[in-house]
Amino acid sequence: MKIGYVGLGKMGFNMVERLLELGYQVVAFDPKRDAVHTISKHGAEPTNSLEALAQAVPQPRLVWLMVPYQAVDNVIAGLLPFLSKGDTLVDGGNSPYKQSIRRAREMEQQGIAFLDAGVSGGPAGARKGACIMVGGREEVFQQYEKLFRDLSVKNGYGRMGSSGAGHFVKMVHNGIEYGMMQAIAEGFALLKSSPLSLNLVKIADVYNHKSVIESRLVGWLQEAFQEYGDALREISGSVDYTGEGYWTVEAAKELGIPVPVIKQALSFRVDSHKAPSYTGQLLSAMRHQFGGHEVFKKGDK
Repeated sequence: MKIGYVGLGKMGFNMVERLLELGYQVVAFDPKRDAVHTISKHGAEPTNSLEALAQAVPQPRLVWLMVPYQAVDNVIAGLLPFLSKGDTLVDGGNSPYKQSIRRAREMEQQGIAFLDAGVSGGPAGARKGACIMVGGREEVFQQYEKLFRDLSVKNGYGRMGSSGAGHFVKMVHNGIEYGMMQAIAEGFALLKSSPLSLNLVKIADVYNHKSVIESRLVGWLQEAFQEYGDALREISGSVDYTGEGYWTVEAAKELGIPVPVIKQALSFRVDSHKAPSYTGQLLSAMRHQFGGHEVFKKGDK
């Protein structure tokens, strides 16, 4: 399969590398020319415009978008003049689900299919196998199911429902992630403050061997302790946050579903920018380990 790929950030670059290793032909575009040049050394076909990308992909085209949600409409507008009926667009970023529903409707009116794909696993997952949640028409999903299977860990993909479902399910996933990370961070902050001289690296290791709270998050925290020490002195106590946590809280409000844990976890991140703390350092450390987010204190790495 020869596909077009727009967006070569941490997730996109790694995903294209995986596709190339699996034998896909990938036509790549990103406004950052250095990224395009680098991925071309791995075997991707470089392009310098959306028009060139569309012309290089045979019909019916499949074009995967992996760009910030604020840029999706602009990218689609740039591509549309060069697409044809029967083509398919996949939005693999984290977009608000209502916008995905709208985009699918608008694309359908022009004979172009649209799938919204929530991708979990961070840059490492994009490279080694992700968890992918897809929304859109069943027949379009089936047409490209092999692609989703190839990009995922074993059994780590599926169609969640109609258009918008993939991004809705991924949004809720991220809200749950907020709550889980908050509980882990609060617990380890409590452990550190005890008078018992506890070894947090050892505790994280033991927790992560078949305890009830065994998880990738605990494993990533253990890795952060091993890399930066349990004081996490290099790590910022102010925690960045992205739209998905806020979107989850807003969706819950619209649907009349109480989500106090997720809401409080979001509020903690917002407040942490005025009141950094060790709990915030723990959250930042986990974010850095799984997502590669910049979390170092000013003047550090």
